[in-house]
Amino acid sequence: MRIAELYKSIQGEGLLTGMPSVFIRASGCNLRCWFCDTPYASWQPEGQDYAVDEIIAEVEEWDVKHVVITGGEPMLFAEMIPLCRELRRRGRHITIETAGTLYLGVACDLMSISPKLSTSGPDPERHAHWARRHERQRYQREVLMRLMAEYEYQLKFVVDCVDDVAEVDAMIAELPGVTADRVLLMPQGRTMEEMASRSLWLAELCHERGWQLCPRRQLEWFGPVRGT
Repeated sequence: MRIAELYKSIQGEGLLTGMPSVFIRASGCNLRCWFCDTPYASWQPEGQDYAVDEIIAEVEEWDVKHVVITGGEPMLFAEMIPLCRELRRRGRHITIETAGTLYLGVACDLMSISPKLSTSGPDPERHAHWARRHERQRYQREVLMRLMAEYEYQLKFVVDCVDDVAEVDAMIAELPGVTADRVLLMPQGRTMEEMASRSLWLAELCHERGWQLCPRRQLEWFGPVRGT
């Protein structure tokens, strides 16, 4: 399993914001979002190959219960199955951050699903192949429904403009059983200024629908740096 980085930090997003966690960032992704804030795990995947026992050994260096497996797209890797099984055996709480396009039967306490909207794809003139592939793969309804049925979950949507919210509404309408408290809207932005400009109108929309605003607290706490 190719790993871009493995580090201890604080969860800055979602229902477990503020929780000390060990992050395992898988390198490699089947999508190419134009706003990706970890291009070193998607557009230009970096890192080195780790055996499952090597990953476990590094996680064990920290006395931290919560482990977040992120990417890239960690569900690309079959090694996730034995990795999560062993983490669970050792008493770790496991969050998996995924776009919800792929399914693996992994042990997981919180499936953090970030479905990609139609505005998420790369420029078709500059990246024609990836634009087509991204659009074809970004929304897999059956996979989303299966993940939501089998795991505790949160749906975390990256929103860039007001029109995106109508698409979120439409997507949720196609996913039976979604409750408002599991829907989080994250303002697109790689800086505090970008996030703040979108958070103002997003907060009002979230209040109207009973959703949660999901700012990226790691930017506030650490800035736009790796390993956070």
